[in-house]
Amino acid sequence: MKAVRYHRYGGSEVLALEEAERPTPGEGQVLVQVAATSFNPVDLGIRAGGLQEVFPLTFPHVPGIEVAGTIAELGPRVDGRQVGDPVVAFLPMNVDGAAAEYAVIPADALAAAPKTVELPDAAALPVGGLTAWQALFDDARLQAGQTILINGAGGAVGGFAVQLAHQAGATVTATSSPRTAERLRDYGADRIMGHLDFTSGAVDGAPFDVVLNLVPTTPEETAALAGLVADGGALVSTTTPPPENPGRGIRTARVFVVSNAEQLAELVERVDAGTLRITVADRRPLADLPAVHEEAASGQLVGKTVLTP
Repeated sequence: MKAVRYHRYGGSEVLALEEAERPTPGEGQVLVQVAATSFNPVDLGIRAGGLQEVFPLTFPHVPGIEVAGTIAELGPRVDGRQVGDPVVAFLPMNVDGAAAEYAVIPADALAAAPKTVELPDAAALPVGGLTAWQALFDDARLQAGQTILINGAGGAVGGFAVQLAHQAGATVTATSSPRTAERLRDYGADRIMGHLDFTSGAVDGAPFDVVLNLVPTTPEETAALAGLVADGGALVSTTTPPPENPGRGIRTARVFVVSNAEQLAELVERVDAGTLRITVADRRPLADLPAVHEEAASGQLVGKTVLTP
């Protein structure tokens, strides 16, 4: 089969589309014929070796932590799944991934794929959707009637976060570039503003019950975000670690997304119900993955990119 692999840590040049042996599912695993995988920013850190203490790799390594596809083979002791089932999953970050024609997936990571979107586009759901869900409900404990500021809402996680927060009954303020503002309003954002001016200290709608930070910030900017949180509220960040104890009863958390098939199934249900939309910015062939990494590293990649074998 064809697979993108790399044999050592390094820049985008280590990625190569090459022949690889088709894997065989072990106990509790399934073999999935890949319809698409997707690019995630964490892929850069894993490939470069910056995360090897957390996610050590065995070379050669196949990247791609999100997958949409159909089950091609069942390993031993897999119940409740059948060959031909369309599925989605968030894979463990240090095992061979889905940038290939076939991928071995833990059966307990699988959820049925959405029926209302094209199967390749479903590969854009697991990581972004789960990150938004866990940030809002597991870490921030967002509730109906609360106010939330989503800083950096224009990306994949932000789009899901705006939709989920709006559906939860929160009043949503989102920072965004003009390019994504209309889409975020359509998703349910009540107020859209440009990039935060951390020097002014004044933000419409502040203080907020929850601040969700999705962009890299300096320690000073992160402290300023804590200043926008109401007493007893929450500051949650997927990027820069928030201060451990900012005072005023504010809870802080750094989001480390984990695979959760039950939560993923809930997200799929919302997609099929028409209440959660998946936005794909670009669809590219798997052979373009090195170029996608290069574009992401140089800041040229905008929105969610899915890659098809």
